[in-house]
Amino acid sequence: MASAPQMISTMPAIASIRASVLTPLVQQIDRRSGKTDLLLAAHGILRSQLDDPYAMVPMARYVAIFEDAALITNEPTLGARMGTLFKPSDIGPIGILFSISSTIRAGFERLAKYVNTVQSATSSGVFEEDGNLVWSYRLEDAGMWPRRQDSEFTVAASCQLVRSCFAKGWRPIEVHFEHVAPRDRSMLERLIRAPLRFGESANRIIVSGADAVRVYRHEDADLAAVLERHVSELAGKTVTPDTVAEKVRSLIGIYLGHKPITLPAIAAELKVSVRTLQRRLADEDTSLRDLVRSYRQTIASTQLAAHIQKSRIAEVLGYADSTVLWRAQRGWALSASAPEDKSM
Repeated sequence: MASAPQMISTMPAIASIRASVLTPLVQQIDRRSGKTDLLLAAHGILRSQLDDPYAMVPMARYVAIFEDAALITNEPTLGARMGTLFKPSDIGPIGILFSISSTIRAGFERLAKYVNTVQSATSSGVFEEDGNLVWSYRLEDAGMWPRRQDSEFTVAASCQLVRSCFAKGWRPIEVHFEHVAPRDRSMLERLIRAPLRFGESANRIIVSGADAVRVYRHEDADLAAVLERHVSELAGKTVTPDTVAEKVRSLIGIYLGHKPITLPAIAAELKVSVRTLQRRLADEDTSLRDLVRSYRQTIASTQLAAHIQKSRIAEVLGYADSTVLWRAQRGWALSASAPEDKSM
């Protein structure tokens, strides 16, 4: 297994995304419908905001606009199709960093590390599983739902980055989505070019170990340093510092159902002792147990509402079987009325 994943996860007062990210979406709606300005206005956004490369708009509005756009254009796979048109320059210096990376792994590590310079309240990370590379992406706010279009756009765009920067014929081993499977997944499978799994705890791209470490180019270290310095400066202006709980929550979202989530494992990822991690979480009035339970409860609530089988939910949440999930649900119901030991 790999060491700590490359990830940033923050939850500022209002989760936001760069307004310029909406430009390709607006162009698509312009081509397919005359309702672009009405749609933007309905969500409190002016077209003029898209001209400022550093302007931010609330993430919830972006997600909602994307879902509405798929309905207006009558194209359920709008997000995925737009993702296949994605270019490195569409996300500025982060995309250029991806394009000059020597390996696919290095590209995804940078994508995960700097995602919050483009959008906040996002968990993204890279880890190894069964000899393969796993890139994970998830919006933290469960209230932003449905969000199929954002998930499919992000995954398809990330696959397109690999194809445009490393190998045109590249295919993931598998792709995971957190939303339920559409009635017809054939178009999505053609766009993503990989076996798909749905109802997962996060959106993930599985890259073969050999593909992940293959060296495609010699990296320009000086250019990479300049770009990373610029991106870091942007991050300093737009990203608020993580609390320990937020860092732990991000790791939970990345690993849930794929790696054991224990105090020693999380402490090792954060490069602190178990005792230090416990103390810092206690200072924030929480614990690893609290955070795991809350995360599982949020995922379970969403998936139960989508009528996913309990056995599948149990698998995604890392439970042994649906009986253990049922016991956990009972515990969640009781936890509100009974104080819990913060130790783990």
